[in-house]
Amino acid sequence: MSSNGKKPIVISNGTLIDGTGNVPTRNEAIVIQGNRIKSAGRLLGDIKLEDRDSVEVIDAAGQWIMPGLIDAHTHLSYGNPKVPGETRGRGTTRPEFNTLRAAWNARKVLRSGVTSISVPGGTWFTDVAVRDAIKLGLIDGPRVYCAGRMIVTYGSIEDEEPSWVGTPEHSIGVLCNTAAEMVTEARRQCKHGVNFVKMADSRSGESQTISKEEIAAVVSEAHRRNVRVAIHSRGSASTRAAAEAGVDWIMHTDLATEADLEAVAKAGVRIVPTVTFVERVLEFGREVGQEQIQIDLDRMKRNMDGLVNVLQRARAFGIKVLCGTDTGNYSWMPYGKMHAKEAEILVRYGGYTTIEAITACTRDNAFAVGLENEVGVLEGGKLADVIILKQNPVADIRVLQEPSNLAVVIKDGKKVNLNDHASEEIPLTFQEAVA
Repeated sequence: MSSNGKKPIVISNGTLIDGTGNVPTRNEAIVIQGNRIKSAGRLLGDIKLEDRDSVEVIDAAGQWIMPGLIDAHTHLSYGNPKVPGETRGRGTTRPEFNTLRAAWNARKVLRSGVTSISVPGGTWFTDVAVRDAIKLGLIDGPRVYCAGRMIVTYGSIEDEEPSWVGTPEHSIGVLCNTAAEMVTEARRQCKHGVNFVKMADSRSGESQTISKEEIAAVVSEAHRRNVRVAIHSRGSASTRAAAEAGVDWIMHTDLATEADLEAVAKAGVRIVPTVTFVERVLEFGREVGQEQIQIDLDRMKRNMDGLVNVLQRARAFGIKVLCGTDTGNYSWMPYGKMHAKEAEILVRYGGYTTIEAITACTRDNAFAVGLENEVGVLEGGKLADVIILKQNPVADIRVLQEPSNLAVVIKDGKKVNLNDHASEEIPLTFQEAVA
């Protein structure tokens, strides 16, 4: 990153999309002092744009200014992308190597205009380390709000080994088969500094593997320690149980019925559908074939149909929908490519306007990174996370998915160098991409 850090930055001209849901307006001046927005609107009288020794001016004429994007579901430490020549066992990889890769991934995410991410699980406490390294200035990257390894039970996602093997330490799940074990694991993770605890039900929602009582026990313990709880739930029964148990948000909800969504709405729980991943599975499966991708495409088609219904019914019920993508969970979910894809999906399938979709992946998504009223809106007093685009995202929401459309990225009041090596790709063979 590079910025003077002492003199204010003034963004003048351009069209302002402030993240509140308001229609775009002509921008006069956004003044950034330190890591916060000092003012947005009329230029303050004590700032002289012609005095370039005391102010840095960014002229956004002909461009579009909006809050930095937020991805409510990105994995940094799942071991992707795989690096040619990397030594790997059955697990993700050596923790030391994986931590360096996760840091590289974070830098790439930032250079796609994403200034904050929610990371619902990974390996060891890798994401906690990357989060703290970014916060302390050792590396650059988006703000990270993260969980530890997901709490699973027999039959849950990531419970892949025979019962006599258990769940290996290198996996992304921690096997707990009683409420007491789950509470103990939640306590351990809180001790190591997670922002939220992630629980996980079955992979595709075919059965409910965690009871409402077990979820409620973790929620009670985590909330007592001022830590939130989220859950991977594609199924109907698990989604309703999670809502009634008081989780803070539910990821996926593919097979939720109208009655389930009614329970979610009554509880005031947010959902993160991550339709991006399911759509990408189907797209990539058509490209390489089900045998290569090793995911049941018929099942994914069923889940896709369910998610389209969920988006439409959630809107009718007034459920707050957050934008997450599941980037990083496979090599074919690459960093820097799809972090704004969910906004497009809200427009295509959910009946959102482009302004509503932009608001969902900025102001609304601030909840998923624990920074409500701090990020996602360009107003005086907010943290200075700003992107400037060469193309109009209101005319075409897909503009947000292409890093080449970025003219400027500012995170925490500092301009990001968009031209360094973090934007480069790791070359993959076909076999490595589908492994």
